[in-house]
Amino acid sequence: MTWGWRLLAADFIISLMWVFSGVLNKFLVHRILGYGAHEFNGEIIRYAVSILNMFFFAFMGKITDGGAYNPLFLLSAAISGDFSDFLFTIGARIPAQVVGSVYGVRLILRMFPGIGSGPHLSVDIAKGALTEGLLTFAIVIVSLWLARKVKDSFFMKTWISSLSKLTLHILGSDLTGGCMNPASVIGWAFANGEHITKEHLIVYWLAPIEATVAAVWVFRILARPKSSNPKC
Repeated sequence: MTWGWRLLAADFIISLMWVFSGVLNKFLVHRILGYGAHEFNGEIIRYAVSILNMFFFAFMGKITDGGAYNPLFLLSAAISGDFSDFLFTIGARIPAQVVGSVYGVRLILRMFPGIGSGPHLSVDIAKGALTEGLLTFAIVIVSLWLARKVKDSFFMKTWISSLSKLTLHILGSDLTGGCMNPASVIGWAFANGEHITKEHLIVYWLAPIEATVAAVWVFRILARPKSSNPKC
């Protein structure tokens, strides 16, 4: 029981810190260093800091024995686990991440008024859902592959995961924000009063969840050991 409460606290704090870290990265590049939006040098610095940031949060997850900021990775693991773990993830861990993200955005807006408004959907709902779904499917497949094939090397696993997330984020940034994280999106949506809109629920929750389930199912098929027929 104590372990469960510690894990929930870790999910809450890490989710809050994750939302906050994204804004701090932009604040560093645009406010402190003075680079403009989409300026090449500024983008390089922002991407480099993003990778370092993902290493930091991977380390946080390690020292907290599983604390996480992304519901989709918890869901992919819960689907493959037992029913009690699934209920704990759906009923407690994901809500803790959502609450952490909401409070993280509230803290951001109090400290840095006008610093940002979160991701925006630049296409219609169908294209947005397809984009977030495909991006989520890809990153979940990568994470499942890393968990099975590169689980003994923290650096290599985090390096591949970070580059994959960053690449997919860049691909989808102009369309949906390339989020692949419903918890961080709902923090901004809640602050803007958009957390129960059709666009938010379909693009940033329903599509990624369906893509996660599909990715787990496809990975199970692809990673299934080949059965060898005994020779007569």
